[in-house]
Amino acid sequence: MSFLNIKFTKKDIPNILLIILSSFIYSCGMNTFVRSGNLFPGGFAGISRLLSMVLADNAGIHISFSVIYFALNITTTMIVWKRIGHKFVLYSLIWFSLTSFFTSILDLPPITSDALLICVFGGLISGFSVAMSLRANASSGGTDFIAIDLSQRLHRPVWNYIFAVNALVLMTAGWLYGWNQALYSIIFQYVSKEVVNAIHKRYKVSSLHVITDKPDDVIAAVFGMVRHGITVVPCSGAYSHHDHSMLVTSINADQLHDVERCILKADPKAFISVYPVDRIIGNYYQKPVE
Repeated sequence: MSFLNIKFTKKDIPNILLIILSSFIYSCGMNTFVRSGNLFPGGFAGISRLLSMVLADNAGIHISFSVIYFALNITTTMIVWKRIGHKFVLYSLIWFSLTSFFTSILDLPPITSDALLICVFGGLISGFSVAMSLRANASSGGTDFIAIDLSQRLHRPVWNYIFAVNALVLMTAGWLYGWNQALYSIIFQYVSKEVVNAIHKRYKVSSLHVITDKPDDVIAAVFGMVRHGITVVPCSGAYSHHDHSMLVTSINADQLHDVERCILKADPKAFISVYPVDRIIGNYYQKPVE
């Protein structure tokens, strides 16, 4: 099945179901923790909430959060349509459309009145739901589109930079509505960001050093799974004085488990060292979002 030249198969069904669940969980968090704590979440959600409050308090114009949130996101979607994978954009459209819908119809009571608990658990729910959408090849749109586009260009996570941009929104909210809520919102956003960073590994890179006596078999196995180059370095053991080969490559962290498994299948005696990579400079293949 295809739509706008996008091909869909049965493999897309779990992703769509995960997107629906993710948007529902996010909306529950918005209506329980964010609303009861009077917090300002990150990205377009925070901007939308701030605009809705400013228009109502200063101009007497009452436009719901859901309407503003959807309008901002659909505008960004049209801008990035040609720059990011169409299926990814369409999935994101489904996510923020459902989020707007669920947020407008759900009426959930607050769970707690403790400000710190609201920030921490609200941030956990927000980060977890956003990470779920990213694993399903979607995003919450808006600033996520910007972050993903930059991540593909720089080959590194850029969520910390998005967090810095969100701080500007919080400064405005603090100036208009009090610094307590703005400062609590920083805690909320930080927890959410850390959860996303911990779960979403697509743009994190790991370096592998593999000591093996079967370099050709290992290289063939890795090339059959990923499209990353491998450097072969002759070496010898200091204790055994036997000659070996050291294979050096960099891969995406979310591919690490599968690559390790295929290496050990090709050479069960291979010795593998894994190192986190802060940044890649040069030619590195990053599989684009669909």
